[in-house]
Amino acid sequence: MSSFRHPGTVLTDHVLEVPLDHDAPAGETISLFARSVVATDGGDKPWLVFLQGGPGSPSPRPIGRDSWLDRALRDYRVLLLDQRGTGRSARVSRHSVLRRGGPAEQAEYLSHFRADSIVRDAELLRRHLLGDAPWSVLGQSFGGFCAVAYLSHAPSGLREVLITGGLPGLTATAEDVYRATYPRVAAKNAAHYARYPHDVAAVRAITEHLLTHDVRLADGAPLTAASFQSLGLALGSSTGSHELHYLTEDAFESPGVLSDAFLAQVHHRLSLASTPLYAVLHEACYAQGAGATAWAAHRLRAEHPAFDAAAALAGDAPVLFTGEMIYPWQFETDPALAPLREAAELLAARPSWPALYDPAALAANTVPVAAAVYHDDMYVDRELSLRTAEAIKDARVWVTNEHEHDGLRVSSGAVLDRLIAMARGNA
Repeated sequence: MSSFRHPGTVLTDHVLEVPLDHDAPAGETISLFARSVVATDGGDKPWLVFLQGGPGSPSPRPIGRDSWLDRALRDYRVLLLDQRGTGRSARVSRHSVLRRGGPAEQAEYLSHFRADSIVRDAELLRRHLLGDAPWSVLGQSFGGFCAVAYLSHAPSGLREVLITGGLPGLTATAEDVYRATYPRVAAKNAAHYARYPHDVAAVRAITEHLLTHDVRLADGAPLTAASFQSLGLALGSSTGSHELHYLTEDAFESPGVLSDAFLAQVHHRLSLASTPLYAVLHEACYAQGAGATAWAAHRLRAEHPAFDAAAALAGDAPVLFTGEMIYPWQFETDPALAPLREAAELLAARPSWPALYDPAALAANTVPVAAAVYHDDMYVDRELSLRTAEAIKDARVWVTNEHEHDGLRVSSGAVLDRLIAMARGNA
């Protein structure tokens, strides 16, 4: 265990060995990493565990008391947990997965990196650090999914639960999720083009060029019209529309030549080299019980022909960007994902998955729960979230269009402050 200081904080590293498969505790173990952050002027405050969005993203590496952390440190000691498969917790990469053996062994390994395993990791870490005392949890996006799984399976370990943009559909399938989110993505496109009407022509010109030319990114990946459309992932954030506008307004350095600056920025946004778990388990994070996910986003896209780029160009419609969807072709075009293609196919075809949530346990919940539901959230469907809120006994919900999905990060502590007050009955 090592510690270091930042302005106003002391950070301490914690490492714990946990089972790869919690149902086989005597088997293989992996290393779990978390970093505590405490205020230099703090006392013996309760613990707050932060569960990051994803899947597949590590916990933040803060500098001082930036963003929401400043508000959290007034009331808590904060623990930034690298969820398994991310950061310094047995990070998943194409290299680490290929070492597991063939596609079947790889898929079996990757199946142990969902929310249910993350919760059991957290419980072992809690007992290691606190003994029998409970702690609080703050879940952002996918971290909120993990928090609801925590409430379902280990509520005795929880003092209170705070969730931002992360109430999952308790029984929603991947098909349900994408059937709800495709229209929300289309609405974000409409808002973007209303804000930047000249982008309609700019995006059409880029798309037409990509449909008729072989364009390559820095890692050799082809930049296709479909991959260009996937830049719409940004549209669900507070600044994403503006960033997309600036990216596309100067895409060509001369007629018929996409600029190196444009291609470099696109490569940075599209490559999943640093977060392959995001692609591999994205649909699996919705899977429960019988039924394969079977590339739900890809299949459901056919129900929304407005996202067909070629058809848009054949008429006078704007080319629509897609959102937080993972498609099978990404495992062919992204060099970081290509080695995992067969394992990803096996996971998509897996006929059943363990339950992530327990509706009966949630209906009997006694842990204070406060959740922010972002009215215009492009990533987590509002209606599915509100149904879940109704299913969690005594959960308090704040529905707002003041913020986008990244409200926790960009609100300078205001979102967290309101959630803390709600959980304590003061708002």
